[in-house]
Amino acid sequence: MRYDPEPSTSNGSEHVSNASQHLLRQKSAITNGANSNTMPNGRTSPHRNGVPSSVARSSPRSFYGHDREEVTRLLIQGLDDLGYHGAADKLSEESGYEVESLAVAQFREAILQGDWEQAEVLLLGSEPPDGGGGVSIRNGDHRGLELVDGADREQLRFHLKTQKYLELLETKDLGRALLVLRQELRPLEQNRASELQHLSSLLGNVPDQVKNLARWDGARGQSRQLLLQELSRSIAPSVMIPQHRLAVLLYQVKQNQISHCLYHNPSSSPSLFADHKCDRSQFPLHTILELNENAGEVWAMEFSHDGRRLATSGKATDVLIYDTSVFQVLYRLTGHTKHVAYLAWSPDDSKLITCSHDQTARVWDAPSGQQILKIDHHAHPVTAAAWSPDGQSFVTGSLHGNHRLCLWSINGHPIYNWPINYRVQDCAISPNGKRMVVISSESQLVVYNFQTRDEAYCILLKSRMTCIKISRDSQYMLVNMADGEVHLIKIETTEIVRRFLGQQQGEFVIRSTFGGADQNLVISGSEDSRIYIWHKENGTLIETLEGHQTPGCVNVVAWNPADPCMFASGGDDRKVRIWSKEDSDFLAKRRRRLEGKPSISPTGRGGNGPYSYEPSARIL
Repeated sequence: MRYDPEPSTSNGSEHVSNASQHLLRQKSAITNGANSNTMPNGRTSPHRNGVPSSVARSSPRSFYGHDREEVTRLLIQGLDDLGYHGAADKLSEESGYEVESLAVAQFREAILQGDWEQAEVLLLGSEPPDGGGGVSIRNGDHRGLELVDGADREQLRFHLKTQKYLELLETKDLGRALLVLRQELRPLEQNRASELQHLSSLLGNVPDQVKNLARWDGARGQSRQLLLQELSRSIAPSVMIPQHRLAVLLYQVKQNQISHCLYHNPSSSPSLFADHKCDRSQFPLHTILELNENAGEVWAMEFSHDGRRLATSGKATDVLIYDTSVFQVLYRLTGHTKHVAYLAWSPDDSKLITCSHDQTARVWDAPSGQQILKIDHHAHPVTAAAWSPDGQSFVTGSLHGNHRLCLWSINGHPIYNWPINYRVQDCAISPNGKRMVVISSESQLVVYNFQTRDEAYCILLKSRMTCIKISRDSQYMLVNMADGEVHLIKIETTEIVRRFLGQQQGEFVIRSTFGGADQNLVISGSEDSRIYIWHKENGTLIETLEGHQTPGCVNVVAWNPADPCMFASGGDDRKVRIWSKEDSDFLAKRRRRLEGKPSISPTGRGGNGPYSYEPSARIL
């Protein structure tokens, strides 16, 4: 499809009732903590600085190049995470190491129990009163827990005071809440004026309104746990080991191996017992089917989320829906009068929205193939659409008119019309529902807070963009550039994480996408009739595939979310090609399914209805 030529990991731990397992064991002080040799139960500890003298004499400090204390403490925490508390106790007793100091355990307990004064003293310390008495932290130095370099002590204090204030509002103790606001939060106002103004506005609201306005779930919810996680990010990890640290390290080991595995594409996680490497023969490099039912160039294509259907559209006026168990046409959707340049499945796959140059967007009922809604408010071609994560609303974008970017209810009622002055080329909503990304024909990339509908930021790029995709984890966006590059951009920071090079693009709209079981691949068509596949983590070009007729453009690619070894490509040659691995058993299964299905005649007005399951695709 040609361009429109007109310019225009936290350190907290999960909540355990009646205090955490660490507190139940009442562990003694360790390195970086208090050095007292008296155990909490009154017994005398044989440890010095957390290590028994016998262990210190017999055990080397290094464990295959790793610090023995660090490894042991991680193992104790890992055993606890696995539920092997007795084994964790035994390892702690035998090694002489503890996961965390008594001060850390007391701090954790103070947060979870809502003892804010004690939590502040334990975290940040206190000035010793006259005479040198008072609470003794870290052998009486009153300095609190060791913090990471650059930690903002005032910000930590502000977090504690905010939780205290909100909990007082929740219990309707307005007098004490007002005192906390004036005497404890107000002195911390520097660089926090807007936050304090928001907190002040909560006074006078009922508890449910406070929770809603503050986006806070109350003392009995997860707020204290979340506070602990937030505060613990500023505590030195040697003092308070990050949550599930051993599991995180093992995950990083796996991810490192995956990032170096060129053809990684399995749906299961690699084993820890052996180094990981995927074989090229298990990668989808071969065309197994060629679908010939499209009457025009293929511009848009998408698998349903469950992988059971594939929708295609383009230069023709109809939209095809295939049953992917046999790749036969299930429905031919008719109604548009011009090219259908875009389509998108609803999150639950019950509906399909299509966008056309006839200035309409239409919503179809997927099970029946019937049109259920027509949006005809646009005065120019509708170029894009995106569903909200709950499937109860959707956004459409257009090149001109009063409804260039509009949010609609599932019933077709306009909810919001963004006041923009640019032409919408494409748009996408993040799976978590927080961000909406829009690209314009004028090389603008605009990110909105989808919940408040406010613009978060806008950047102007040097090259025009043709399509946008957002990753499943809502962290990254994939942008096709007209200068022949595909960019992976971090949504919250606008950092270009990676550039993927090789494919040719300049004159036509090409839609790239994420691929693979874990979206660890990037795949794109090209104006040289080829398909390019890159490794997302390191940008390596894995394969360049040929198959579509030349000359011509491969306009769109789509990866099957339910089958990591299958993707589809559509091009100017009017063909949709289905790709899989060489030894795929799909064709044998397809043959058996076709043999067991009766021929069904088309039904429904305008050709809408099930089509014959007699073979029409060419097997390659």
